Amino acid sequence: MSYRWRQHLFPIVNGGVLAIIGLVTLFPLYYVFIVSFTHPDEFMSKGFVLFPEKWSILSYRYLLSTKSFINATGVSVFLTLVGTAISLLITSSFAYTISRKRLKGRRVIMLAVLLTTLFQPGIIPNYLLVRELGLINSIWALIIPVMTSGWYVLLMRGFYESIPDSLEEAAAIDGCNEITTWTKIIIPLSLPAMAAFGLFYAVGYWNTFFHAVLYINDHAKWPLQMLLQNMLIDASTSAGGSVALELAAEQHMPPETLKMAAVVIATVPILLVYPFLQKHFAKGAMVGSIKG
Repeated sequence: MSYRWRQHLFPIVNGGVLAIIGLVTLFPLYYVFIVSFTHPDEFMSKGFVLFPEKWSILSYRYLLSTKSFINATGVSVFLTLVGTAISLLITSSFAYTISRKRLKGRRVIMLAVLLTTLFQPGIIPNYLLVRELGLINSIWALIIPVMTSGWYVLLMRGFYESIPDSLEEAAAIDGCNEITTWTKIIIPLSLPAMAAFGLFYAVGYWNTFFHAVLYINDHAKWPLQMLLQNMLIDASTSAGGSVALELAAEQHMPPETLKMAAVVIATVPILLVYPFLQKHFAKGAMVGSIKG
């Protein structure tokens, strides 16, 4: 009886602990979402709302009516779309090249790529390089220094090594050159890997913050995460993200609802990308990791 009692007790305790952890994890997300849709008058009167009596989208309307927030959203969208496309092009083409055994100096190139994953130059050398390239205060400073990753190249190389050489030989017999083989055969076969690493790159570009702090001084070129940080940390400054908070003060709106709305706007878009890539994500990531 004691053994059976312990058998029934463990699932109950385990489920209870996991439920508590899940609630602790999800509650901040729930609170942010609820406050962002709470009517300003209700939030100002209560101060703490778990389920609003009056729902409102005034916070979103005020945010989306400010030039600074629209500019920051546009910068983040540009970084995500253009940066991800460039990163995928460079990473996939480079990984495919070093995956072919006929490439001369292949081992030396792979060693050089591996060294980039082990040794990082640091903040100051990176800043000096970006400055010498004339990219300070340029949006391209947020793309060019991070447009590829040695680790991603090695993982994608493992994926390409799983593609048999016989496919390229058959394409060559049919009269295909290297470019045609790459575009017509290799890229369609590598869509799972493209989806997996494309999601990694997209999340990285959308959440760009630290490089913006280093390289971007013009408030009009701030990405969304940089603007959000300015709103959350220093609501009293008159620059950048506090434009929306000043508008809120003029309209007698609580800054907290605007902050929560900004967090939702900055979080939801990248979450919506994952369901469309989910069927390719697991396969692409696993093949690259196993073969790499």
